[in-house]
Amino acid sequence: MSAVVAQCHYSFGLQRGVANNLFYFDEQTVIFPSGNNCVRYNIDQKWQRFIPGLERSQGMYALAISSNRRYLAVSERGERATITVYDLQHEQSRKRKVLNGGDIHVQEFVSMAFSTDSKYFIGQSGAPDYTLFYWMWEKQKVMAMVKTTVAANPVNQVSLNPYDNTQICVSGNGVFKLFRYAEGVLKQSTFHKQETHNFLSHAWMSEERVIAGTEAGRLMVFESGDLRWDMSVTTKTTMSQDPDSAEGNDEETPQLPRVTAITAYSKGFACSAGPGTVYLFERTDDKDNYRKTREIRIPPDQCSHDPSHAEQQQIVSLVISPSEETVVTSTDRGQLYSITLSSAEMSKGEQVQFEFLSHSFHSGAITGLSICIRKPIIATCSLDQSVRIWNVETNTLELYKEFQEEAFSIALHPFGLFVMVGFSDKLRLMNLLIDDVRTFKEFTVRACRECAFSHGGHLFAAVNGNIIHIYSTTTFENVLNLKGHNGKVRSIAWSGDDSRLVSCGMEGAVYEWNTLTGKRESESVLKSCSYTSVTISPDAKTIFAVGTDCTLKEIQACQILREVPAEDVAYTTIAMSRSGRTLFTGTSIGTIRAIKYPLSTQKDWIEYQAHSSPVTKMVITFDDQYLLTVSEDGCLLIWKIIDKECRVLKRDKEITYAEEILITKSDLEEKNQVMLELKTRVEELKMENEYQLRLKDMNYNEKTKELSTNFVRQMESLKTNIQILKTERDNMEVANQETMFEVVEKHSKELQDMESANSQKLMLEYEKYQELLFKSQQMQQDYEKQLQQMDESKTAALEELTLYYDGKMQEKLLVLEQCQEESRIQAREFEESRKQMEEDGDREIQDIRIRYEKWLRDERETNMRMKRDTGIMKKKFSSLQKDIDNSNVEMERMKLEQQKLQAIVKSLEKDILALKKAIQERDETIQDKEKCIYDLKKKNQELEKFKFVLDYKIKELKKQIEPRENDIKEMKEQIHEMEEELDTFHKKNTQGELDIAELKLKLTTTDKEMHKGLQKVRDVEALVRRFKTDLHNCVGFIQEPKRLKDSIRDLYDRYAQQSDVLDKSSVDANVQREYARQREHLERNVASLKRKLAQDSVVHHADNVKIMQENVTLISEVNDLRRQLHLVRSQVHDYKSLVGKKGLTQTNTLKALLSPRANPSNMVVRLNEEDEGDRIIQLQRLEIQRLREEIQVLMKTHPYRPPSTAKLPSLQTNT
Repeated sequence: MSAVVAQCHYSFGLQRGVANNLFYFDEQTVIFPSGNNCVRYNIDQKWQRFIPGLERSQGMYALAISSNRRYLAVSERGERATITVYDLQHEQSRKRKVLNGGDIHVQEFVSMAFSTDSKYFIGQSGAPDYTLFYWMWEKQKVMAMVKTTVAANPVNQVSLNPYDNTQICVSGNGVFKLFRYAEGVLKQSTFHKQETHNFLSHAWMSEERVIAGTEAGRLMVFESGDLRWDMSVTTKTTMSQDPDSAEGNDEETPQLPRVTAITAYSKGFACSAGPGTVYLFERTDDKDNYRKTREIRIPPDQCSHDPSHAEQQQIVSLVISPSEETVVTSTDRGQLYSITLSSAEMSKGEQVQFEFLSHSFHSGAITGLSICIRKPIIATCSLDQSVRIWNVETNTLELYKEFQEEAFSIALHPFGLFVMVGFSDKLRLMNLLIDDVRTFKEFTVRACRECAFSHGGHLFAAVNGNIIHIYSTTTFENVLNLKGHNGKVRSIAWSGDDSRLVSCGMEGAVYEWNTLTGKRESESVLKSCSYTSVTISPDAKTIFAVGTDCTLKEIQACQILREVPAEDVAYTTIAMSRSGRTLFTGTSIGTIRAIKYPLSTQKDWIEYQAHSSPVTKMVITFDDQYLLTVSEDGCLLIWKIIDKECRVLKRDKEITYAEEILITKSDLEEKNQVMLELKTRVEELKMENEYQLRLKDMNYNEKTKELSTNFVRQMESLKTNIQILKTERDNMEVANQETMFEVVEKHSKELQDMESANSQKLMLEYEKYQELLFKSQQMQQDYEKQLQQMDESKTAALEELTLYYDGKMQEKLLVLEQCQEESRIQAREFEESRKQMEEDGDREIQDIRIRYEKWLRDERETNMRMKRDTGIMKKKFSSLQKDIDNSNVEMERMKLEQQKLQAIVKSLEKDILALKKAIQERDETIQDKEKCIYDLKKKNQELEKFKFVLDYKIKELKKQIEPRENDIKEMKEQIHEMEEELDTFHKKNTQGELDIAELKLKLTTTDKEMHKGLQKVRDVEALVRRFKTDLHNCVGFIQEPKRLKDSIRDLYDRYAQQSDVLDKSSVDANVQREYARQREHLERNVASLKRKLAQDSVVHHADNVKIMQENVTLISEVNDLRRQLHLVRSQVHDYKSLVGKKGLTQTNTLKALLSPRANPSNMVVRLNEEDEGDRIIQLQRLEIQRLREEIQVLMKTHPYRPPSTAKLPSLQTNT
């Protein structure tokens, strides 16, 4: 037999005390905390999915959702506060990461937020540190942290700028700061003191603008951290540039509503404005100010003894759906409300009110829970003074009512028609009517903490302190009083045959009573344990009890057979399945455990996260399908009991539920009367609608006649315009033919002239052609060799281009298929939107009808109340006729009351007229929607026509693809040929540039060497001249040997020093080595520059090829350059022939000039001699410069460079 497990099925309740406890996941699904779970609730289909909290957590504290609504962050309290990030797109909402404060001990995170791109995450810790953490959460890396405030000024909210991930806003009590993340540190960017304001909420409106709400009812707008203006939510906007003036306004109006929640949307923002009120603000025309456009309130609760009590709830969270159609809010009393913005805008001048999102929940700790066998209903009572009846099959709230006293216990009669509730003053037995819970019997049992009906329904037990009273359900007599407990009785349980009753008390006693004799049949006393709950097995042989000693006890025949420890967790309640296979226990930390029976002394249970507070009651339905748990957190959880294969347990027998209900005769007659009145009203409305439809048909027929006559007139005027245009077109055709004939004649004459001129040029060119034929043959041989080398590269480039264009073709086909698919999707979306609009219209009509029926019912109830009041007054008037003095006063008072009643009747008549007007307005809106549907149908027909035209164009484009492909192939061949010729030209140009650079270098070196030699010659000549003069002076002493000797010695000392003689050879050697070293260094530099030049030329060549592929239009310009080159060559040829006539010497000079290996020194001499050669070289340099400038201009105008594998078409040759 497989083990039994529990699966969370449905939840009723909202966990209070959680910051940001409400989010939209998509247009139909909201997320909110319930118990210790996060619930994903689908508003339309009414299903729920659960995200359980962490084990051993002390409850949730704050929630946050990412901008793309994929990740949900949950902050939970514990020994160390943790933040868990869940992936909502995963089917089971998989846990992604767990974040904590690291080395810093954090008890709780009070506020959190994701960045817009969902990569970063911030969390604000609570007292006493108030540290702000900035995470890269996917890596669990803390990017930065900073202390935002002190313990005296707590932080209420933090948020990231949706337009800048590095900017953070922090607001709280006297705190409004902007931080910016830069260089691994969070730095405060604003330093304005706001100590007098308690900021409860804020929202980003733009990249620089933040709006914040205060506890004093002020709205303040900050731009870049500076206060721009503020306003009160109850008055008009007051402009203020000075923060001190804003503080003065707050001191004047201290009693203002609290702005606890703000949310921004496309038109402006929505904010709370005190108890039960939400204001919508929209931008004005200047987009700097806001104006209040709508006020939405929480409606009064008609099922409460004080209807205005619900209007005093504080708004905690406020969210708007992604499409900005619906506003959903949560309150401090655990209620969820919603309203559609379209309905709020349509209600002109009326008070707009919220509606419950799903149901009304308990707002206090749930103290009682009970079920019955005849109906699928659940009864709960709470300290919020309410009794609620839930349906476990439909998961709805069927009935609820609030009373003036707190309810401590509840019990449903097995038939499901009566309920027993223990209030603080009395025990009341009440009828469950169709729309009310009414008391029909009261018992003097004060503060009854436990009560229960027997399984047969003929008896019920009620606890009064340490005494258990047993009453008869039929006679209401006190049958038995079970006395024996010394402490308060905490739990009672009936056996299956109602012959026994088991009870447990705080003094540690478990007693088994005989309900027929009132005697105690068995007992088990353990003074060290204070029992909290007890249950009995289906065979009534075994008792299970739990208490404060953290153990589960199995008691049989007055003996404790087994004790199962709970591991430092106290059990608070216990229940056993009807099959006797499984025990379920609730703990003091809010979890529930499924324990397999027979019990084991070891840990043999499955624990589930259920509530955030201790579990107070637990019940299993009679068919073992559901487990019901309630807690002090005010939530009711319904668990589905299944086996480990997720299969529902088999039922021993099918249970058929009763469908009858209780209703009083007066209520039934009143409802029948209301139905008759509504039927007559419907008939009247039908007649009015038919009459209005006839009038509208007549109006529409008249309008169609007028439109048809107008269209006929317009068609006639268009026909006349067409005739005029046709005549004008004929005249223009005749004039164009005449001008065309003249142009053709002129063109033929110009053609003849050009032929005669070109024939003469052709003769001259033919002579040149004969001269260049020999050279072309040689060049042809070289080209043939190059062609053989380039064939292989051509084939590879051709294959790459074919693959490239095939890929392009496939992309275009995919784009075409996507367009067709988008058109089909748009058609389907249009059909769905049309259906949705029809359904929305029907739904709105149904809601309006239900609302008006409710209003009529309320008005009739007030009329009945007034009738009863008038009867009472008449009785008092007749009884007080004896006293004449008092009777006059009473008559006057009655007259005044009669006038008041007449005024009320008049006001009711005005309300009826207003309702009629509202119905008429609804009819007009229905007609407008029908017009919209008709227009949409017309648009659909136009779209179908447009689709037909697009299909025809697609077919035509497919037909044009094949000739384009043939053209592409021809262009490819031309590109290959042109690229070959362009490669040869580029090689020649680069070689010529290299030769010119080499010659320039040689020329400069020879000039330098020549200047050095000339300088040496000059120095030597000067030295010789000085030596000659000195020697001539010495000759004058030829007759005087002594002076001659001295003068010669002076000459020797002056011109022939010993150091010069000795060091001359060494100096010359050092100079030679330095010269060789410098020469080698320069040669290496020249070689490296040559290599770089070659690499740059290769890159430049590839770039030019890329540019030429996309700019085929340059071919014509290249052909012009070729013709100019041929013209230069012909001039060179003429010059050669001219030089040949002059002589052999000049011919050798020209060859040396044109040769790249010519000697630089000789070239200089010959250039000076031959001016014609210099002129030719100058012309070639100018031509090269012009070509470079054109290439640079083309590169600037055409920045895109195609692939280098493509080839250009062949260049034209004028050989």
